[in-house]
Amino acid sequence: MKPLDPRLVRRSRAARWFLLAGGALALVQAAAVLAFAWTLASLVTGLIDGERMPQAWPLLVVLVVAASVRAIAAWLWDVAGSAGALRVKAELRAELLVALEARPTGVAGFPTARIATLLGPGLDALDGYFGTYLPQLVLSVIATPILIVAAWIADPLSGLVLVIVLPLIPVFMALIGLATGAVQRRQWDSLATLSRGFLEVVGGLSTLSVFGRAERQVGRIRAVTDEYRSRTMKVLRITFLSGFTLEFAASLSVALVAVSIGLRLVSGDLTLAPGLFVLVLAPEVFLPLRNLGAAFHASAEGVTASTDAFDLLDAAAQLGAAVARDETAASLPAPATDGGSDDGSGLRLVDVRVRRGDRVVLDGVHFEAPAGRVTAITGESGSGKSSLFAAILGFEAADGEILLDGRPLRPGDRSAIAWAGQTATLFAGSIADNVRLGDESAAPEVLDRSLRLAGVELDPERRLGPGGAGLSGGQAQRVATARAIHRLLARDGHLLLLDEPTSALDPGREADLGRGLRELAAEGRVILVATHRSALVGSAHSIHDLAVLHA
Repeated sequence: MKPLDPRLVRRSRAARWFLLAGGALALVQAAAVLAFAWTLASLVTGLIDGERMPQAWPLLVVLVVAASVRAIAAWLWDVAGSAGALRVKAELRAELLVALEARPTGVAGFPTARIATLLGPGLDALDGYFGTYLPQLVLSVIATPILIVAAWIADPLSGLVLVIVLPLIPVFMALIGLATGAVQRRQWDSLATLSRGFLEVVGGLSTLSVFGRAERQVGRIRAVTDEYRSRTMKVLRITFLSGFTLEFAASLSVALVAVSIGLRLVSGDLTLAPGLFVLVLAPEVFLPLRNLGAAFHASAEGVTASTDAFDLLDAAAQLGAAVARDETAASLPAPATDGGSDDGSGLRLVDVRVRRGDRVVLDGVHFEAPAGRVTAITGESGSGKSSLFAAILGFEAADGEILLDGRPLRPGDRSAIAWAGQTATLFAGSIADNVRLGDESAAPEVLDRSLRLAGVELDPERRLGPGGAGLSGGQAQRVATARAIHRLLARDGHLLLLDEPTSALDPGREADLGRGLRELAAEGRVILVATHRSALVGSAHSIHDLAVLHA
């Protein structure tokens, strides 16, 4: 595990603020420790030499002030750690949500369960990272060298001993870190597997119950839970073992310094004042490293989660950069092509290649969807219909030309496109709230017409549970279609994309939706539907088989 992920400092203002504040606190704490050690050594030496209490009062005041400053600095560390963790978590969650919102089709390598685990308990583990680990890391980097220099000035031999034995602790920490990183990664993967398995069971519970397979999932969840428990116990075993090792190394190092000072005090080679000063400093030299080792394991899960978060952001950014390059290329003047005039209304794709990561999903797609007509894109499941829609919407990288009304489709144009994906994504609230999402100020008659065209025969004020609970699959699908139509009408859009809008509908309702789409198309709009259902295909004015388009 990296002691500090550079991406955390580079991309998080809160992390940079925390490190700057921590550096100042480390300097204050180091100064307080030096003042305390020097004052205590001077006070004890003076009392042994017969100094009276009136002369000792200034030293007592300095001693109390130094101890108070150190206590206040420690309290400020806790405050800064809590505030830093809250800010960094808020920043990361906001960045992740923005990145995921821009990529509705998902990011390769990051399934829904992994993302949910990351946004929830994963980032919450950063509390330990900022609350305990980073403060000790900053103290080790700033305060420890200052204390070693002070000890060297007071007693060069003791300073030399500290310089020789101190690196042993980082060496032990590096070795332990290698073991911990691998074990922690496996524990994190087990947690993600547990979350994914649980969500899959909950999502398919109704289907499992219908087929009498629900009870079998108990054993599956139990097995995954036992694996996560086993991984957690391995992490704890390494934690206890490493804690003992680091404590033993630090105690042995302090003992070497103390024995050396004691022998030289007895032989008269060292006076009491510097010897006592170094004896007080020696434990303080090792304290940040000891605490750092103890906090290492508490922070490991948070660092693993933050690494996942940055990997997800980088993957989404790479996909976004590829899409941006395609949009830039699309904005350049298009060369003359055969097959129609560029000033014709409608949607036209010319030699479009769609990529998902490094894989080409579709290649050489060329077709037109004229305004005023319903165009159906057909093909087997997995043939690339959804990928084609994602390219039109700008969610997937694509080469070639995507023209709307004779000009390249730009990001500003896409904001006015209405679309509905294969999965109906609804939220708790009324049906009307779900349909009007994003266009709440539209006229009431727009809502009524959208519901009618989509075939929604339910009360618009009917309340839904989380995720649209309370509706059947077909009803949820019609509400999602109504929302897309509402957006098209409210914003006077020109292009409507529907991805498998009738997969859960019976033929009669499918034919009703086909008539509604024809009514929209008659107003001069472009209606593009991806489907493999015969009734909806029969309502289309033109049909394009995707297998033929990119053959």
